[in-house]
Order: sequence, then structure tokens, then C-alpha cells
Amino acid sequence: MTPLQLRQALSELDGHRDLGVAFADMHSPVPWIEVKKAMLIPDEPDHLVKVTDGKSIYILDAERIAWIRIELKKPIA
Repeated sequence: MTPLQLRQALSELDGHRDLGVAFADMHSPVPWIEVKKAMLIPDEPDHLVKVTDGKSIYILDAERIAWIRIELKKPIA
């Protein structure tokens, strides 16, 4: 996945949905992160893909992402 594709996939994050991100080739016990009420930070001069929960900034390496999970706005009945 390219940074542009990742930014497009995360474009619906508006601070009201949770985000889960799993990374390929991670050898830690928990190879994924969860960002509650995630918001995509607009593109900055460094062109890094960043999301925030309002407390921290998470920088995502698009080439190492295995999958992402974005919470639905409204559960499907």
C-alpha cells in the first residue's frame, strides 16, 4: 500500500471512529495498535501518514501495514 492509498483509506476518520492497524513482519506479542476516536491529520510538509486520538500522534508506515479496521458509523443490523 502506498502512503496516498493509506491516506485515502483513512480519510473517513473524523474523531468519532476507532481504528485498528496490524503490521506485517512484526515480531512483538501484539503486532497491531488500536486508536480510539481516531482522526487523520491533514498532509503536512513531511508527507508522513499520521493519525491522532487527541492525546498522541501515531505515524503509520504504509508499506508495513497488513490490514486496517475502521469502526462503522452505525452497526449493521
